[in-house]
Amino acid sequence: QVQLVESGGGLVQAGGSLRLSCAASGRTDSTYIMGWFRQAPGKEREFVAGIMWIDKDCSDSVKGRFTISKDSIENTLYLQMNSLKSEDTAVYYCAARGLRTRSTPIRAPDYDYWGQGTQVTVSS
Repeated sequence: QVQLVESGGGLVQAGGSLRLSCAASGRTDSTYIMGWFRQAPGKEREFVAGIMWIDKDCSDSVKGRFTISKDSIENTLYLQMNSLKSEDTAVYYCAARGLRTRSTPIRAPDYDYWGQGTQVTVSS
């Protein structure tokens, strides 16, 4: 079992920055693949960024603005969000997958563990 706890969300003005953190505990050997998703009301959960070992992937909507990183020793996942836009407003979820794949999964059903989410609200 893996427990994921997100933090760092909040209210920020458009153009501002936030850094999200995800602390993993439990069987952290099952967090070889980790990612960030977001979900706005009435919308499907959307892939934001993922990391597998040192390979990284991110959605087109956040390329150049968001950066995913991981501290493997502290078992903490980060998402640095810069140049935030109102359309970035959503609940952001940390996710982990226990089984290795050849590429970073971008589908929510491919992940096994989820945090409770942290709200990010971008005002204009």
